[in-house]
Amino acid sequence: MAIGARDFIDKLLVEKYAQEKVDNHDADSLVSRVSADEMLEAMKASADTYRTMLALNNRLTVVCYGVVAKSAKYVQTEAV
Repeated sequence: MAIGARDFIDKLLVEKYAQEKVDNHDADSLVSRVSADEMLEAMKASADTYRTMLALNNRLTVVCYGVVAKSAKYVQTEAV
């Protein structure tokens, strides 16, 4: 399989590593270092934190709109 280089640096890298061979397929490299349950728990915690942040941001936006609306000075003008 050929690798196409887009620029001069890529061409040099392709030439340098074209003949390199890697053999790291031992049993230890295929075992996950982190359990799936721990990863899913971390993802859930991150999602819950983000969801809470979005809810707080939405509530803060509503409160700020209310404060601005209450502090506005409305001046009645004569109808034409």
